[in-house]
Amino acid sequence: MVKRFLQTDWLLVASALFIFGVGLLSLYSISVTGDPWSISGSYFLRQAIFGVVGIILMICFQFFDYRHIVRYGTHLYFLSIFLLVLVLLFGRTVNGTAGWFSLGFFRFQPVEGVKIALILFLARFIVAKRSELGEWVRIVASLILSFLLIFLVLKQPDLGSALTLAAIWGGIILVSGIRPRHILVLFLTGVVVASAGWFFLEGYQRNRIDTFLHPESDPRGSGYNVLQAMVAVGSGGISGKGVGFGSQSQLNFLPEKHTDFIFATVTEELGLVGAGVILFAYGVFLFRTWRIAEQAKDNAGYLIAVGAQVYFVVQIFVNIGMNMGLLPVAGLPAPFLSYGGSSLIASFTITGLLLSVHRQGWKGAGHSLGSVSSAGEFSLL
Repeated sequence: MVKRFLQTDWLLVASALFIFGVGLLSLYSISVTGDPWSISGSYFLRQAIFGVVGIILMICFQFFDYRHIVRYGTHLYFLSIFLLVLVLLFGRTVNGTAGWFSLGFFRFQPVEGVKIALILFLARFIVAKRSELGEWVRIVASLILSFLLIFLVLKQPDLGSALTLAAIWGGIILVSGIRPRHILVLFLTGVVVASAGWFFLEGYQRNRIDTFLHPESDPRGSGYNVLQAMVAVGSGGISGKGVGFGSQSQLNFLPEKHTDFIFATVTEELGLVGAGVILFAYGVFLFRTWRIAEQAKDNAGYLIAVGAQVYFVVQIFVNIGMNMGLLPVAGLPAPFLSYGGSSLIASFTITGLLLSVHRQGWKGAGHSLGSVSSAGEFSLL
């Protein structure tokens, strides 16, 4: 029992649960005007239920050996393709995105599971093909396979999730032992593709970028969301207005106050101090994720941890950035903080995978780390 206790990364778990708790508190304050204990009408109660499911999955995955899970990476990849095609054909459209399956009171967004599947698939693919394929062949093959998922997500269209998937691929490839000159080629290619991608964006996506640059040009239209979020963040001051007393959120001036802009809601109610504590908790979580990657027992565990860190870094950075007017609105939730069952369950599931990597690494303490050697290839474990 003591051994299992020591094998758990409690800082990782505590920081995740703390952020989840703050999110629940904020959702409760938003529900004060109604009935926070009504399942059909309360973000608070539904998020609490999703949280319990997520925590159970986190505990279960912690005690699964991630090496056995990685073996099913290819199966999960093809299942992801099937679900993404299915959701395009029969999914429910919310806010212009056809990305949800409706299951009664619960709407399931398959792309959140696809993010996990891509991490596991790339970990398996790179480790399995490292000795079979040349470096460029491995890079191009993994890019084509990943891009198929990204393309299907863009068809919904869900630009934020597509960017997350692209970042997961890029992050895992960069630490997989490729040579510096290949990194430079990938970077330059990425710049060209990103520049050309402007012409393939939907009209509303271009408007989001224009709104990011000039939100004041249309304060009652496309710039409304960003301006109201900035007002909410600024009006919180040092200590905030108090839980349930945020004018922007309580009077419904702030749109999507429970999902995209929940960080603005929290900052308005808890102020700079509360926002600072949230950022500190995220910092602790990401630090422990990095340490788990550094201490991984093998290459598969290392790649899973890196993919998980990219998943969290992108969503945290983009969500908080768009709440403060520093980045365009991309529709990405803040992990553990934003309302949303699919996102919350996915975040806890990935945390469970991280705990599994940590547990196996703890067992194998003294082994070499899953790092990249100076020769540009994985170190042999």
